[in-house]
Amino acid sequence: MATKRQKAYQDVLHREPKHVEYDGKLSDLFGQNVFHVDVMREYLPSETYKYMMESIQNGSQLDRKNADQVASAMKDWSISKGATHYTHWFQPLTGATAEKHDAFLKPIGPGKAIERFDGDMLVQQEPDASSFPNGGIRNTFEARGYTAWDPSSPAFVIGKTLCIPTIFLSYTGESLDYKMPLLRALNAVDIAASDVCQYFDKNVTKVIATLGWEQEYFLIDQALFNARPDLMLTGRALFGHAPAKGQQLEDHYFGSIPERVNAFMREFEIESLKLGIPVTTRHNEVAPNQFECAPIFEECNLANDHNLLLMDVMEKTARKHNFRVLLHEKPFAGVNGSGKHNNWSLSTNTGVNLLAPGKNPKSNLQFLTFFVNTIKAIHDNADLLRAAIASAGNDHRLGANEAPPAIISAFIGSQLSGLLDDLEVNVKAGKMTPEAKTELKLNIGKIPQILLDNTDRNRTSPFAFTGNKFEFRAVGSSANCGSAMIVLNTIMAKQLKDFKKTVDARIEKGDGKDEAILKELQVLIKQSKKIRFEGNGYGEEWVREAEKRGLSNFKDTPRALQVWHDKKIAQLFEEMGVLLPRELEARREIEFENYVLKIQIESRLMGDIIQNYFIPAAVEYQNKLILNVQGLISVLGDKSGREASKAQLTLIERISLHINKMKSSSDAMLEQRKLANKMEDTEHKAFAYCDNVKSHFDEIRYHADKLELLVDDELWPLPKFRELLFTR
Repeated sequence: MATKRQKAYQDVLHREPKHVEYDGKLSDLFGQNVFHVDVMREYLPSETYKYMMESIQNGSQLDRKNADQVASAMKDWSISKGATHYTHWFQPLTGATAEKHDAFLKPIGPGKAIERFDGDMLVQQEPDASSFPNGGIRNTFEARGYTAWDPSSPAFVIGKTLCIPTIFLSYTGESLDYKMPLLRALNAVDIAASDVCQYFDKNVTKVIATLGWEQEYFLIDQALFNARPDLMLTGRALFGHAPAKGQQLEDHYFGSIPERVNAFMREFEIESLKLGIPVTTRHNEVAPNQFECAPIFEECNLANDHNLLLMDVMEKTARKHNFRVLLHEKPFAGVNGSGKHNNWSLSTNTGVNLLAPGKNPKSNLQFLTFFVNTIKAIHDNADLLRAAIASAGNDHRLGANEAPPAIISAFIGSQLSGLLDDLEVNVKAGKMTPEAKTELKLNIGKIPQILLDNTDRNRTSPFAFTGNKFEFRAVGSSANCGSAMIVLNTIMAKQLKDFKKTVDARIEKGDGKDEAILKELQVLIKQSKKIRFEGNGYGEEWVREAEKRGLSNFKDTPRALQVWHDKKIAQLFEEMGVLLPRELEARREIEFENYVLKIQIESRLMGDIIQNYFIPAAVEYQNKLILNVQGLISVLGDKSGREASKAQLTLIERISLHINKMKSSSDAMLEQRKLANKMEDTEHKAFAYCDNVKSHFDEIRYHADKLELLVDDELWPLPKFRELLFTR
């Protein structure tokens, strides 16, 4: 009789690609299901449209009359798209999105009803706040929370529901989501960067942080996924021996996309384009069954919304194609994990990318100003950036010879490094001579030529400059980009604010503007030099070198999260108006608790699989071997029978050894989990789970994976890596 695993595998072998037919131009699909500017112009009265544009661009509030008209237009438009319900779509601190659907329905008499959606429903709702992570801000009996409309991110229709992007806050006004502090951080960097831009261009009145994410993921056949409880409940394979062939031939990266996968990609891209997500890139990644997609850059808040929306679209589309998407950072040991590279830059309302060199020394000095200030912000807040990307899943990936190490450093390329080194020593302390000014202008003027040929990038760097942007490569694939972007834009805002203050002071003391800027850049270059690293981030040499430089190396989440205790961090977020101390404290508590719960689930599942899957399978095979030995002895006699069954006897002993070792390690893990669960302090509990519970995982897995190699393939209960990673 075939096992559940064998049935699942046979099911996979008979899969056929589900073809998605669309022969038109992709551009015709773009934004089809989005309440974007052109739709607003069509559906809104001209005066309301003008107020709506003002709200989107400058954050001004709509009065009740205009809000009612926008709501009515949204309702009419979405109904024309087939919508029957609406929802406030928000981002609680679970890492996922949330929504509660309400119908466009108002009874107006016996047997009569009308479609209704007014300004009050658009602007604000009251979902239950107590059941979402809140870090102690709300008690269970204090359930009220609010969602409030974010006009800067357009509404959209999915299926038959109008989705309205919103912030999520408590009854007492504290942020309970990622969007609200992200909007605050974007506002802070806009103000600070616009002020600095005044040194170079008086026409700049707004600076926009841009984001282009690259989403990596694995695809697994749904039948095999359903036969693996660890994948179903944790998103990663807690057990599994590496197959003979993994990624060592490097034949999957940029290889031909399998037909079933291509059909899935085509459908989720079509659905994404309809939602205004500008997905343009798809390809095979390094590990087998690993893939990547990426969009064109967008404004940071919108890009973050689009990434969360895309992950949801991918999940739904995958099921239609009999796949499941794995967004865990390290689903399979022995092959590469998945990240979400966050490509970040700053652009002005005049159309200038502030991290792209211009065509002359003046615009290049502007580039150097923002470039050097970014490096200084990374240097001063490396530990905070590390905390922003810390998670139980990312702990498996960071530094695992595939992803950036847990040590935060910045790669800028040898030529730009040389330029900064020259700038560091060539700017004089006193007044600059005309000759020195000429020399500097000549050197700065060479930047476009330098970057033209400096296209290489360091894949081992967590924070790399790639020509006109910085790529934060350490962000995990399942993460909300908002976490990293809140921190990055906040620290950049603070750095630019301090830079402006110092340069203004130099100018007041008699320095010319360019001299004052160059002298301060020289100071920043010297102060931030230790964060720059051009070598191999995977090597042990870098670990030792980083320690000499005084750079932190937090290898696990609980230690990385301790930075939230630093009073300077609380002061930073409060000064920049991004997070209040109470909000920051709540987030720290939530992140520690989230770590505990994820390791707790993995630990429980490990014990369950060992007891109910592996031991019965191993014992069943062992009993078959025992019967075989007994049969040989019965036929050949004791001495000859034992001689003939040497291999079987060795197998029996080895199976017993691994069963006993696996079970004893599992029991020890259970005892440590019981002790950890008695702890009331969440942070102490997180350290206990990390150091005392999780520390047993590798030992348990080692013996389980050895059993996988010993037990009859037909008896092994879980799909193996060779099936999970190489079936189509």
